[in-house]
Amino acid sequence: MKKKQARYQPSRKLRVIMLADEKLLPVGDLKDFSEKQRELRKTEFDVRDALQELGHEVVAIGVSDDLSTIRGAIDAHKPHIAFNLVEEFDGIGHFDQHVVSYLELRKQPYTGCNPRGLTLARDKALTKKILSYEGIKVPEFAIFPQRRAFNRPDRLGFPLFVKSLTEEGSAGISSASVVNNDDRLSERVTFIHQTTKSTAIAEEFIEGREIYVGVMGNDRVTTLPAWEFSSTKKDTDKPLIATDRAKWDPEYQRQHGLKTGPAKLSEKEQDTLASVSKDIYRALGLSGYARLDYRLTESGDAYLLEANPNPQIAKDEDFARSAAHVGISYPELIDQLLRLGMRYAPMRIVA
Repeated sequence: MKKKQARYQPSRKLRVIMLADEKLLPVGDLKDFSEKQRELRKTEFDVRDALQELGHEVVAIGVSDDLSTIRGAIDAHKPHIAFNLVEEFDGIGHFDQHVVSYLELRKQPYTGCNPRGLTLARDKALTKKILSYEGIKVPEFAIFPQRRAFNRPDRLGFPLFVKSLTEEGSAGISSASVVNNDDRLSERVTFIHQTTKSTAIAEEFIEGREIYVGVMGNDRVTTLPAWEFSSTKKDTDKPLIATDRAKWDPEYQRQHGLKTGPAKLSEKEQDTLASVSKDIYRALGLSGYARLDYRLTESGDAYLLEANPNPQIAKDEDFARSAAHVGISYPELIDQLLRLGMRYAPMRIVA
């Protein structure tokens, strides 16, 4: 008979305010939402439920465009820690860093990444400049700001991949994001400007496998098993990319056989990815937890595409599934993130 796994118990009961985007606040039953809406909200529901299962006192706070909401929650509940799931402020994605800055000004412990790490990682061009300086492989790129003359540098050849410089969650990404001439490049840059209201970045398209690596820690850093995005029905005429629909539309995922799971890598590839992931995490000054997205070429070269601090951590998302793959239950994962937040010292910046 299979031995029943013991229920994970945290070492300390905490008062927790869970900060979430107001429109994603876990209210009611997740089953009441459509399948697509559940995809957007499942992290908030899963984290709240796990915190309650761990025995913590949890209050969910919706954040929109007013910091006084957070101030009031801190003053009223005197939390030991804020579990930060905020992804934007006043509708602007990269303003999440300012929410964390406010928590630090209030000397309020929080989970996830610090504001400096968020600032560096949210700017995909700045990320690549820093990593290039450190000798880490990244695609060649150029940025195309709004209201500037279009000019592709000669060093940047086709095919190119076009996306937002600052927006996350595959915003504006589709199969049309891969372009092969200047006309298509110009069209796609304009599309990004209009749909995301942000600067566009065009980077060298790297052929290869799409690999994700979860990283956790502050000073001491650990990596989770590499995870791979793949398709059972791959169209050989089109490159496999993680589009907006591929990430957030369950029906589209089923239709195209899209899935993620443990990456089949050699021991050398696993060791290399783990080592470079720790180097990247430290170079960008990240803390708490992050997911690093790579393209792994046939020759074994790993190119960092994006660093994603505070990634989705729902039970069935890649980060949590990767942790479960090495025996870390979901409640234990959430408790580890809490403990990392409690131990982080904002006053000590490591260069």
